[in-house]
Amino acid sequence: MFYKKKGLPEIGEIVICTVKRVLPDSVFVDLDEYEKEAMIHISEISPGRIRNIRDFVKEGKKVVCKVLNVNREKGYIDLSLRRVNQSQRINKNTEHKQEQKAEKILEELSKKSKIDLKEVYEKIGDSLLEDYGTLTSAFNEIVNDRIDLKNINGDTNLIKSLVILVKEKIKPQKVSIIASIKFEIDEGNGVEVIKKGLDIKKEGVELSYLSAPNYRLKITSVDYKKAEGVLKEIQDEITNFAKKNKSKFELIRE
Repeated sequence: MFYKKKGLPEIGEIVICTVKRVLPDSVFVDLDEYEKEAMIHISEISPGRIRNIRDFVKEGKKVVCKVLNVNREKGYIDLSLRRVNQSQRINKNTEHKQEQKAEKILEELSKKSKIDLKEVYEKIGDSLLEDYGTLTSAFNEIVNDRIDLKNINGDTNLIKSLVILVKEKIKPQKVSIIASIKFEIDEGNGVEVIKKGLDIKKEGVELSYLSAPNYRLKITSVDYKKAEGVLKEIQDEITNFAKKNKSKFELIRE
């Protein structure tokens, strides 16, 4: 990818990397979305004993990792490969591929407008990334007519050309995240308390009853990043509610 995020990743962030060097007790990788190098200790490669680290990683291979620690003074970044679940891995790879496709649109805009890709980013790309986090999110907003073009900072003619190109290349689509919820309470008015705790009023969220005390949660959004954000909000809200009402809550991704 041409574009690189500024600064350092956040602790807990899921990142995609390219394996650079494999040593007996550690692996060094390049972060594809940042101009940074990071390290994965052998203990964070896979659960259990590892006889040969090369059975799990090889130079040039793409891996999805979780950021464990960031030393902002020295620029050191520690990652974990084993703490990324399958759902997170699939979502990150999908998100990365979508962002690569989105950048291809800017490359085409660059050629049609006869200006350098770096200049396209300077004129409109950086503004979209600052406002929406990813090109994919910004382009989905354009496709679904949920963006006021007057609010986009940058070259007006270039923005108009981008909108036309985006609508030609991208069709409106939705992604979903599904999770199961287990919510238990011992008090006599438990049913009413649970109903209150699961009274989720968010756009694109469906909650269905399975069998006591199990529920199914479905979040639909224009991209995984937004869906993940909604899921985290819901999980935090119900967790806090459960603590206050002395109840048991568990959320499991499917």
